[in-house]
Parts: sequence; structure tokens; C-alpha cells
Amino acid sequence: MPETYVPALLPERGERLVREVYRKDFRERSAVLRDVSSWKLERRQHFEEQGSPSRDALRRGEWEESLRLMGERRDALAATARQDERQGHVFHRVRVVEEPLTPYLQWELHSLRQQARFGARVRVVSAESVAAFERSGPLPELVVLGGRTLFNILYSEAGHPQGAIRFTEPDVVTEWEHYIKSLYESGEEIASYFERAVAHLPVPTSLPE
Repeated sequence: MPETYVPALLPERGERLVREVYRKDFRERSAVLRDVSSWKLERRQHFEEQGSPSRDALRRGEWEESLRLMGERRDALAATARQDERQGHVFHRVRVVEEPLTPYLQWELHSLRQQARFGARVRVVSAESVAAFERSGPLPELVVLGGRTLFNILYSEAGHPQGAIRFTEPDVVTEWEHYIKSLYESGEEIASYFERAVAHLPVPTSLPE
């Protein structure tokens, strides 16, 4: 069952990292993980991701090309899965979903299903199921790495990445890890959700610019 409260997340208890520093720090911390689990919480329904040809095609309104390019990631996903297995690192992701789906989220759910086919642990929870936790605002975008580091990933209003706030105090990290884990345990597997709610959808008719 999900936790009955949302832990505190006070920016002053963390360290603000610009995007380039955050990405470097994330890579370095991920590389040394051994025999641990990590947890990600995604709440926003639209992101302006960078560096993804498939995402760029979606932005241009080229849906079929976007899915084709997504399919070309198979080798990279397989390599990531092998690396995680060597490290004993298990990455879990919770995706909060509002329906009807935004064009971005419809695309991302295709991506998450593909990742799950290569061993990613992905579950979906409805926006309704977390509404009680959002009276003061939406849940944050978070990653807990190996039980030791919490990143609150920051975005602009339009969904552009803007770095992160890094937290390393054990009580902050542990409380949020437990919270995300409780959402994961209550969620629906991505494969099941995709077949039920995404597979039959038509091509989005209102794609982001």
C-alpha cells in the first residue's frame, strides 16, 4: 500500500546543481553502484527531452518515424541491461499518468514498454491515486540512487531540463525511497497498462511543436 503522507523536501537541505554538473554527478555515482536498487518518480505529463532522435521526430509531428527511431535503441538498451546486471543494479521507475494522455506521454509509454522488454522495472500509477498527496502542488520529479543520493530533477514550465537539487542526508533519502517504493508496489506493470490503455490509441492529432 502507498504511504499515507508525502515526506518533506526542503531545497535548503540540498545542493543546487546546474544541468551539466548534475548529469556528470549522476553518471559518476551510477557507475560505482553495486548490488543496490534505485528508484525514479516521474510526475510531469510533458517533457522537452534533448538528445533523442525519436523525441525530435515527435516534436516535428512524425509519429511513425519517431517509433521507428525508438526501435533502433535495442542494442543500446541491451547493453545497459547487461551493465546493470554486472553491477547488480536494479532500477525501478514509477510513472504517474493522467488520462487522456498527452502526445508526449503516449510516446513515452511506448518507450517505457520497450525498456521493460529489456528488463527495466516500470509501473504506472494514476494521477487520481496520488491526488491526496498533491494538495500543495504536484509531486516532484525524483531519482534515488542506490539508497544514498536523492536528486530532485528540475524543469522549466515548458518542460526543459534545468539541473537538479542533490540531497545526501540519510533521513531525506530514506523517506523518499520508501515513498516511491510504496507507489511502485501499488502500481500496474507497464506491459499490462500499455495493452489496456495505450496500444489501441490512434496517432496523436495534436503533437507538440
